[in-house]
Amino acid sequence: MIKLFSLKQQKKDGEATPKAGGQKKTFTAAQLRITKDINELNLPKTCATEFPDPDDLLNFKLIICPDEGFYKSGRFVFNFKVGPNYPHEPPKVKCETQVYHPNIDLEGNVCLNILREDWKPVLTINSIVYGLQYLFLEPNPEDPLNREAAEVLQTNRRLFEHNVFKAMRGNYIGATYFQRCLK
Repeated sequence: MIKLFSLKQQKKDGEATPKAGGQKKTFTAAQLRITKDINELNLPKTCATEFPDPDDLLNFKLIICPDEGFYKSGRFVFNFKVGPNYPHEPPKVKCETQVYHPNIDLEGNVCLNILREDWKPVLTINSIVYGLQYLFLEPNPEDPLNREAAEVLQTNRRLFEHNVFKAMRGNYIGATYFQRCLK
């Protein structure tokens, strides 16, 4: 687990020991807020984060490994890109793992209301994590990005379950090949 230090503390430290040339490193509101969000992150046991560059908190990965439901034993990786207008705009979240899911299309776009019209600056990264986790526990066929998967879920739950398991093992569903994502 990465131990993260507060950017505020780093800023204070930076003021105490100025860089060569007397330049001070400044932090944007988005960097300060994402640091706070990450420090207060309360991940469920089925989730983990990865920071490819520990100095860049604005770009990170979330790994969800559901322990129940249709997607049990799968491993799904989401890429978070936090923009300069965060928290006034939600982060961009894409699923890197191709998944047979009504609310995630084959390009990795995610249909989650708090990532779109219901975003509010009081929401945090924690809110998004729990929203994404909920999509794996209760897929919503009423608001689909993958209409085919949504229709199968609504009309034939057993076939949907079969398709999910088949896709997670690394198989074709129709003309689309899904990489194995079982952990």
